[in-house]
Amino acid sequence: MKRLGLALGLIIVLLIAAAFILPSVIPTSTYRDPVETAARDALNRDVTLGGDISLQILPQLQIRASEVSIANVDGFGDEAFAEMREMRVGLRLIPLLSRRVEITEFVLVEPTIRLAQNRRGNNWTFTAPDADMAAPAPAADGGFVRGDGALPIEASFGDVRIENGALHFTDGSETRSITGLDLNIALPSLDTETRLTGALNADGESLSFTASIGSIRDFFEGRETPVSLGLGGNLAALSFDGRILAGEAIAYDGEIDANIPSLRALAAFAGSPLPAGDNLEAFRAVGNLSGTPGELALQARTLRLDAISGQADLTVNLTGDRPRLTGGLELAELDVNPYLPAVAETPQPTGSGGIPPWSEAPIDLAGLGIVDADLRLTVDRLQFQAIEITDARLRARLNNSRLEVNLENVGLYEGQGNATIVANNRSARPSFSLVAAMNGLDAGPFLEAAAGFDKLLGTGDLSLELAASGNSQAAIMNSLDGSGDFSFADGAIVGINVAETIRNVSSLVSGGSNSATDSEDETAASTGEQQTTDFSSLTGSFSIVDGQIAQRDLLMLSPLLRIEGAGTVNLPAQSLDYRLRPRAVASIEGQGGNRDLQGITVPIRLRGGFNDVSVGVDTEAVGQALLQGALNNALGSDGATSPRDALRDGLLNAIGLSDDRNDEPADGETTESRPDPAEQLLRGLLNQRRNRDGNQDGDQDDPPNDDPQ
Repeated sequence: MKRLGLALGLIIVLLIAAAFILPSVIPTSTYRDPVETAARDALNRDVTLGGDISLQILPQLQIRASEVSIANVDGFGDEAFAEMREMRVGLRLIPLLSRRVEITEFVLVEPTIRLAQNRRGNNWTFTAPDADMAAPAPAADGGFVRGDGALPIEASFGDVRIENGALHFTDGSETRSITGLDLNIALPSLDTETRLTGALNADGESLSFTASIGSIRDFFEGRETPVSLGLGGNLAALSFDGRILAGEAIAYDGEIDANIPSLRALAAFAGSPLPAGDNLEAFRAVGNLSGTPGELALQARTLRLDAISGQADLTVNLTGDRPRLTGGLELAELDVNPYLPAVAETPQPTGSGGIPPWSEAPIDLAGLGIVDADLRLTVDRLQFQAIEITDARLRARLNNSRLEVNLENVGLYEGQGNATIVANNRSARPSFSLVAAMNGLDAGPFLEAAAGFDKLLGTGDLSLELAASGNSQAAIMNSLDGSGDFSFADGAIVGINVAETIRNVSSLVSGGSNSATDSEDETAASTGEQQTTDFSSLTGSFSIVDGQIAQRDLLMLSPLLRIEGAGTVNLPAQSLDYRLRPRAVASIEGQGGNRDLQGITVPIRLRGGFNDVSVGVDTEAVGQALLQGALNNALGSDGATSPRDALRDGLLNAIGLSDDRNDEPADGETTESRPDPAEQLLRGLLNQRRNRDGNQDGDQDDPPNDDPQ
């Protein structure tokens, strides 16, 4: 027995000695070729150990190799798929006898990996030489499942790190690079906390990161596991402190604090730049984050985007073609103007003002295709262009570049309203629509904010149904169709005094004495910023076809006046032509005079460009009315036996006009250039009145000529 024990001891000593001595005396070519062959067979790529190789068996297995490279696939260039300056691997042998893996060292020095993709496939899928290069289909069983016994080994890692690594990716049109990658992993055992720290430089941005997980074994076997993450750098600062929940699927829950100085910079870094603009910069979210690898939910106690702040309950689904955002937000204030599509301003002449011409610059709606969304918003104060909405309750649905916003019972300038707004960018020519109904609206501030119109005061109701399409302001105005109606009460039209206008014209025609009607300029309407026409009711409707607004049924009522109106507004040309037909229905003493003008109608015409609207008495209509009235009066008195033409000629001669209707045109005159007879009549009446006033002032002995013949 002693001899047997001695023999066994001698054999063990010899084996140990051989393990120490043989690696130093065996030529490296003895194991270089087998290692390269084994690696090539495993990876289906040529593997080259180009530098020194060292092998140590005891006291631990340790392999060192330098200038290691893995060949690329045909069609992806001559550079190696992966290469590194040095690789060191150390493994304790004795623990292997008890099925325990103890890696003492795993170090990659200056590794470089080059990933590429083209029409043929990619270079990171390791397949047999004749196999399809596309990525393999997922396993039928759905892949990794957490559960008891999923990690039946014991293991520990000592010095595990990557020094100055690099990762490059290209798809033929874009190249992304990570350089300066330093990574350290501390994993004392599978049952204790594992920590990871590192830093890298990605496309010029320096990032640092940390991560920890309570137990690798607990994670693999489906038990609840503490986890924390941290990210720092100029692009973002993020921290997450939570847990991976128990169960087969991977789900997490915890507290998050995300601070992004510029969403634009982050999106550009990620390869998805946002449309140009001064918005979507600073972002901050603090709250609870939970979810799965394909979906996350955020309950934000603090949520800030640019100048917007509030609270949110949001869910983001990442499994589709685009992220899908659902949930609700509560905001104190929301100014949407910085997020509206940018419209280039049309240069204006120096010193010009008012409404500029419609811009031909393209409207960029590309932002509608970034995400899909279904959101409910509660906003205390909502600003849209110059319109201010309070207590807004709205739902915004964005699906495949089509945005629909529904506003429900919002507070709008002392009233309440509902509206549905649609912007659809699914085709080359975007389309828009608006359906709105507003009640109890304070018209003055609303119309000034919505359209820059400050000539109407009052409280009332307004409904609109509009549709348009186009890539620019000008195109939208040219295609605008729709209809609407309005009803306002207890208000005023600012800029004209209709009652005063009636008095002016009546005084001039009748020859009455009025100190306010002593000049030729009084043929114009009484207009000005201080002039107003009060009303108790103002109603009407309109239709729009290709940007042409037609209005035929305006009716304004007051104790003194009844005004009817009709006309057109040419939105593409920014011009209007509109006629008002006011008629006094009682004494207008309360409007600054004591003349009884009941039944008198003096038409008023508004026409011209939006920035140069002229307001004046419609002399053509007045002249026609006077002529008709005079003829009717004449026929009513003695026209039973007198020819109509004789009465007309006598009436025209009485006011200094001759009937040249049948005369030949004078030299250089055309029929079209002749003055309108109705206008001649009005002017003749006015001239007759001025001549009479002049005679009264210049010759007291001559009585005024009151004979109407």
